[in-house]
Amino acid sequence: MMAVAWFLRGRRAVLALPALCLGCAAWAASVQVDVQDAAGQPLGGAVVFLESAEARRLVKPLAEQEMSQENKQFVPEVRVLTVGTELRFPNRDTVRHHVYSFSPAKKFELKLYTGTPATPVRFDQPGVVVLGCNIHDQMVGWILVLETPYFAQTPATAGKASMGEVPPGRYRLRTWHPRLPVGAPAQEQDLTVAAGGALATVRMTGLVP
Repeated sequence: MMAVAWFLRGRRAVLALPALCLGCAAWAASVQVDVQDAAGQPLGGAVVFLESAEARRLVKPLAEQEMSQENKQFVPEVRVLTVGTELRFPNRDTVRHHVYSFSPAKKFELKLYTGTPATPVRFDQPGVVVLGCNIHDQMVGWILVLETPYFAQTPATAGKASMGEVPPGRYRLRTWHPRLPVGAPAQEQDLTVAAGGALATVRMTGLVP
């Protein structure tokens, strides 16, 4: 009888876990960020992300992503990944491309090719990766590799970004834009996320034309 009682108690404990997890989901909040340029105008194309020790423990690779070459441009121009994510570079142009990066966060080279290379590129270090094409100098792209699952990007013509399902706590809010000088760190500020969410305004300075 004691063994049966222990089993039932254990079963009740296991069954209670989903309810506890649902409670955790209920605690998650929404973070709204208004990104502006130095003149106070909405800044499109900015990436905002929240960093903390807990966020770093929770981050996982995204499902395989892609960044194509179309009309001699990288599409999208900026791709945000989490650490460990694999990325393919399909060439959808009728000319060959030679994609490369010399950035410390990821140095790689895809020599002259058409179609899609058989092996994706894995981005296993956080940081900014600047892309170029050895054949077409005007082609520039950026990959931002993060150690957090909480990130968003402002639309091209607006300056507001929203991050959902963020657990309450203290974070470092960081904001990055491709117009920051090469090697410049993302702008940062402290942010406390309450159970009801958080609002933040970021004014970015030092952007190049």
